[in-house]
Amino acid sequence: MSENCFHCGQDIEKERISFDDKIFCCNGCKSVYEILNINNLSNFYELNKRAGIRPSDENSSQFDYLDTPEIFEKITDFSEGNTSLVTFKIPVIHCSSCIWLLESLHTLHKNIKYSQVNFTRKTLQISFNHNDLKLSELAKFLTNLGYKPAISLETAEKNEDHLDKSLLIKLAIAGFAFGNGMFLAFPEYIGGEDYWMDQYKNLFRFLMFLLAIPVVLYSASDYYKSAWYGLKNKIVNIDVPIVLGIFVLFGRSVYEVVTDYGPGYFDTLCGLLFFMLLGKMFQKRTYSSLSYDRDYKSFYPIAVTKVDFGGKQENILLSEIKIGDRILVRNQEIIPVDAILINGEGNIDNSFITGESESISKQPGDKIFAGGKQVGSSLELEVIKNVDQSYLTQLWNKEAFKKHETGLDTLINNISKYFTFIILGIALISGIYWSFIDLEKMFQVISAILIIACPCALALSSPFTFGHIMRILGRNKFYVKDTLTIEKIAKINAIVFDKTGTITERKKTNIKFEGSEIPEFDLLNIKTLLKNSNHPLSKSLYEFIEINDEYFPVENFDEISGKGYEASVRGNIYKIGSAKYNNQDSKNLETAVYVSKNNEFLGKFIFKNEYRENLKNLFSKLNFYKIFILSGDNSSEENQLKSIIPNVSSMAFNQNPEDKLNYIQNLQNSGMKVAMLGDGLNDAGALKQSNVGIAISDDTNSFTPSSDVIMNGEKVSQLDNYLNVCKGSITIVKLTFVISFLYNIVGLSFAVSGHMSPLFAAILMPVSSITVISFTTLSTWILGRKYFKKTA
Repeated sequence: MSENCFHCGQDIEKERISFDDKIFCCNGCKSVYEILNINNLSNFYELNKRAGIRPSDENSSQFDYLDTPEIFEKITDFSEGNTSLVTFKIPVIHCSSCIWLLESLHTLHKNIKYSQVNFTRKTLQISFNHNDLKLSELAKFLTNLGYKPAISLETAEKNEDHLDKSLLIKLAIAGFAFGNGMFLAFPEYIGGEDYWMDQYKNLFRFLMFLLAIPVVLYSASDYYKSAWYGLKNKIVNIDVPIVLGIFVLFGRSVYEVVTDYGPGYFDTLCGLLFFMLLGKMFQKRTYSSLSYDRDYKSFYPIAVTKVDFGGKQENILLSEIKIGDRILVRNQEIIPVDAILINGEGNIDNSFITGESESISKQPGDKIFAGGKQVGSSLELEVIKNVDQSYLTQLWNKEAFKKHETGLDTLINNISKYFTFIILGIALISGIYWSFIDLEKMFQVISAILIIACPCALALSSPFTFGHIMRILGRNKFYVKDTLTIEKIAKINAIVFDKTGTITERKKTNIKFEGSEIPEFDLLNIKTLLKNSNHPLSKSLYEFIEINDEYFPVENFDEISGKGYEASVRGNIYKIGSAKYNNQDSKNLETAVYVSKNNEFLGKFIFKNEYRENLKNLFSKLNFYKIFILSGDNSSEENQLKSIIPNVSSMAFNQNPEDKLNYIQNLQNSGMKVAMLGDGLNDAGALKQSNVGIAISDDTNSFTPSSDVIMNGEKVSQLDNYLNVCKGSITIVKLTFVISFLYNIVGLSFAVSGHMSPLFAAILMPVSSITVISFTTLSTWILGRKYFKKTA
């Protein structure tokens, strides 16, 4: 009786090692078992029995080349301070226990900060301390656990994933066998008593059998793997009935040829797999096109401030940045591209990338990675990588930044779970019925049922519909982070608007100054300091001060969110912010920015906000939503807001960032699904807390990692259109469900009654997918044209 290794499950052949009342096939498996037990990770074996991977016994020095600086820089995604991130290709990841172990690496090694698996791509991203753990040592550590990284020039270059070539080969083999099999089967179809055909029919049948073998063994291999992994994890997935259909057709065909009962169905089987693989190819191309849009184009509508060599500033779209351009990054702004620091003192917070709030000092000449956030005075940077090559692009696709609640996905999963059992039940009952009537017909009926029921159209409907909607929204300057956000937008019933910079027009603010005339020396210093802030009032004030734009070094910059900021410019300390921040009393209900020099009050700039056009019309269309207004300003404009928003449920003023977050939380606790519209750092917490966070951008880099949507400020008055499009997309998805089910119901009725051949079922399956995709393409286009006539 053969024995199996407790860790990897493989047969014990060469050596038998007994340890802790368990049997292992090698010292490597025994060592991994010890490591897991010492670190209280023995749950690994409970997740999947014998799911481990046998460690490699190759030379451990094979990864030493990774420590060469040039190779290290090419392999790693990010490296700064004492933290590096690297993404390894791990081909042997195959089950839930693999994922669980690889995402628990931080408990096995103190210098690993976190690890994250992308199962579909078979990749593992690791954050580690490169000062105490070399990259080569990390690769050896993974190898010793049985998960050897596959490192090649292709993985080092981090090229885009292309269509799987093995799928093309499988499709070509199935197509070749199908075409030639039909040719060889032609005499059988036409029948007759031809002597020559009768003599050579067995040769033709044998040739069809030979053609079918590579199709069954190789072309269909993906379906076998998927069904096996599902059953291994106690899941009856949708590939199980497909595999049963293949086995039934092939077994029946071999039986007929061997017993000379008939020609079999080899040509039908090859045709079935050819059309199924064709549908799979179509589906993969669909997903590839959608993921390309998600990678880059849909996520970066925001603009950055470009600086020419004369010091002139210009706001341009992020997508228009080129290598060699110089850009300005202000306090609390995310650095959008990999760049070199030219001017300013960098104080980079990489918490968005590494999860740690430690700041890294940077001096002119240092490299700064995209995704870091400047804390302090503004920086002038020279771009060294395009946006789609920078590290920030990858962050949007990180699973850690996605919430996983979704109604439609749950619906599809539940349908798939019961769908397989229902189909198997129908096939069993039909098989029993036809076995008493026509045994030959029984195999055709069972095969046709198992083939026609493949729910490819059901699986395609949701991603294809939402992919189209994302593109329509993006072309209309409403940039959705992922398809899940569209579902969440469709469910909201309350909308919270921040006032300043969101429903007010930043560029049209009327400003007047009260106080003693400020000398030009101080005005230049104040304008320099204003340039460092990302607050809407600071930006308006910067444009209001009409004086030559000279930039002076800013030292000891300190900003208190919701209050103001101070810094030293040319030996003087200036404070810009609220009345209380400048030790003044606010006597009137007004929006004002107070300015002090060396603790001496200079005066205040009073703002009279102008609201965005067509707001009254917008709010009249939002009758189905509860409307709330939040503002960090006082209540001086409360009456004006009530006239613009007669259906407002509540307004709150003098709100600091924490107050805004708590306000959102209270609404959610009362059962509301909340969308929050905000534009600045003050709103970051509230945007993250809300069910849907919508960051408003007015031609500036107001990127915030906590937002689900980035929306152009000019489009705020059209918010109802975006909400209606998202709701309409859910209706389209549900209609595609209906179409898919109708195909299955009609197809099954013909299959059960014996009026559908397996080959016709194989042709009808991709036709149903094409129908669904055609429907969703047309319906999303109509939906887009309804609300965005020119750009759908």
